[in-house]
Amino acid sequence: MARPTPLSGFPEWLPDGRIVEQHVLDVLRRTFELHGFAGIETRAVEPLDQLLRKGETSKEVYVLRRLQEETDTSGDDRAGQLGLHFDLTVPFARYVLENAGHLAFPFRRYQIQKVWRGERPQDGRFREFVQADIDVVAAGELAYHYEVELPLVMAEALGALGSIGVPAVRILVNNRKVAEGFYRGLGLDDVDGVLRSIDKLDKIGAGAVAALLVAETGATAAQADACLALAAISGDDDGVIARVRELATAHAVTSELLEEGLGELGALLRAAATRAPGVVVADLKIARGLDYYTGSVYETLLVGHEQLGSICSGGRYDTLASDGTTTYPGVGLSIGVSRLVSRLLAGGLVRATRSVPSAVLVAVTSEDLRPASDAVASALRARGIPVEVAPSAAKFGKQIRHADRRGIPFVWFVGAPDEDGLPTPDQVKDIRSGDQLAADAATWEPSSDDWWPRVVPAT
Repeated sequence: MARPTPLSGFPEWLPDGRIVEQHVLDVLRRTFELHGFAGIETRAVEPLDQLLRKGETSKEVYVLRRLQEETDTSGDDRAGQLGLHFDLTVPFARYVLENAGHLAFPFRRYQIQKVWRGERPQDGRFREFVQADIDVVAAGELAYHYEVELPLVMAEALGALGSIGVPAVRILVNNRKVAEGFYRGLGLDDVDGVLRSIDKLDKIGAGAVAALLVAETGATAAQADACLALAAISGDDDGVIARVRELATAHAVTSELLEEGLGELGALLRAAATRAPGVVVADLKIARGLDYYTGSVYETLLVGHEQLGSICSGGRYDTLASDGTTTYPGVGLSIGVSRLVSRLLAGGLVRATRSVPSAVLVAVTSEDLRPASDAVASALRARGIPVEVAPSAAKFGKQIRHADRRGIPFVWFVGAPDEDGLPTPDQVKDIRSGDQLAADAATWEPSSDDWWPRVVPAT
């Protein structure tokens, strides 16, 4: 077989990288469950028309086809076609509608799965990747306090990774009501168009966005400047609210929706200042391009690695899920786990203490005596200690080198009969220090640091 060519955009970690990823997932899962979120998993495919009904994502969806189609599906008819999900929000909306009669609302859910997007791979951006989502969904009405709670849960989850060297995070927040109230107060009715243009600020700059606003939304130059002035406001306290009101007064903007949004944004900033000081910052250029967001919107950056882009984003949505009788509003955030892990590994920020789970290699004196080594391994495993048995009865030096190459810290030597045929005690050797002591498989255990692989800062 010829040497395979790697596929760009489909990450595959080496064993130590997988340990880092698994640690990140375990910390996220544990934090979500501490806050009462229940885990679910949805199918990998959804009807194509459902995947494409919100937002500009048609070029990102992988369409599912068999090698031999029974009918010609080369046309534009999407009926019956399936696609791999590109996020976990659309599948979750469908899940809620299908299972509403079995769920207790408000429903708190977390979901950790792979998703697929057919976009151009680049640093931290993949075609296949793991996402970790949390959402709260209600039937009919969803209280605003959930818009405060969820970004703080994410801040706690990401902050819990700081012990292994993950950089601090900054959660940027805005409120769609602030933006919509301000834009409509200026006389701009194409709110979605303005939001899509403002969402491109970091990519193309203020001048190009101003030109887009004029060309695509019908804004005047003065209106475009006012939109950019709103987008330039940021801060982590009530000063942000005062500055927006000053800007609105300067442009004769009056809007109940604007005031409602400012009240909500101020409540979020005050709660965050108490529970996660310095983590949550209002940034009024955060727009989120998808059009189903209706209230708070969030984006999260790694401090010192801002060029990576947002690793966690989301917001409030009111109309994503509805059965015609009941609407299920919600608020949620999604962490790009693969993006985060790729930066941790590529940047050399964290490392695994070893690349295999085994804490002990049981040496084999001879193949005839392998059952004795297997018995020791079984006794240790019964007590929860991860063990493997040497692959061959080579010289002990070679077996020690095998353990060293695999990062296994201890080698166990089964006691052999002495000259009088009496049993001698087993010995366990710490191959890092060279210390070797008598040991009993019924009582010996490694230190807590050596029991399982750990993820630690690389420095």
